[in-house]
Amino acid sequence: MPLPSPSRIDTTFAKARAENRAVLVTYVMAGDPDPETSLEVLRALPAAGADILEFGMPFTDPMADGPAIQAAGLRALKAGQDVAGTLALVRRFRAEDTTTPIVLMGYYNPVHTYGVDRFLADAVEAGIDGLIVVDCPPEEDSELCLPALEQGIAFIRLATPTTDERRLPAVLANTAGFVYYVSITGITGTATPDFGRVAEAVGRIRKHTDLPVVVGFGVKTGAHAAAIAKGADGVVVGSALVDALHRSLDGEGRAGDNTVAAVTNLVKELAEGVRSAGRTA
Repeated sequence: MPLPSPSRIDTTFAKARAENRAVLVTYVMAGDPDPETSLEVLRALPAAGADILEFGMPFTDPMADGPAIQAAGLRALKAGQDVAGTLALVRRFRAEDTTTPIVLMGYYNPVHTYGVDRFLADAVEAGIDGLIVVDCPPEEDSELCLPALEQGIAFIRLATPTTDERRLPAVLANTAGFVYYVSITGITGTATPDFGRVAEAVGRIRKHTDLPVVVGFGVKTGAHAAAIAKGADGVVVGSALVDALHRSLDGEGRAGDNTVAAVTNLVKELAEGVRSAGRTA
């Protein structure tokens, strides 16, 4: 497999700009509710309208994830999902899809335990385009961020409503691929963002970087996605998709015939919202 690089991400944003629209970034948890079902969901997302795929790495002690994603991580861990298994799923996805960008999202502890050098080598081989590791601050870039960039893997940083003008340059210094703006103060999926304030924040971040700015946390519907897509370069949806998957499970937490469709039907709604929004950016 060719060396993965931010070029897949860059190409996706360039295509969206040519179509005068934002991109749709979707998040699902690797291994939820079981590895095979999560792979089936991942494979179905691009056809449903997802442009970039975030694949969660389950972890026992998340700090930014709300109840829905915490529960998804526990289901995945119970099903035996780990870092090696997550990379194996991506490898199988890449055997069929060589163009859709995949970003792994999670926490540093599992990567550290796996071994940074081994992790990055295996991520390159699997076809990973980017990493979002929310508990690796800029002060610790030598731990994972800089080695990832050296391997051609974009390290995507989060900016938040509390990231002020003094902090923002440090956050952006080694960011690649895109900037992820967290639209609320809090954990994922727990509040609806103030769309006016989000637009102002995106504009402020753009003064400091040429990277695309995507917005996530709290986006649940096609209407929400459309509102954000008017001013941002991308919209991220995670908890709503994880919730849709969860509602499709049986009483024992097992996937049913409708599990994949439960996720993709919502993705289609979100994609329609993103594509219907008139860009003002």
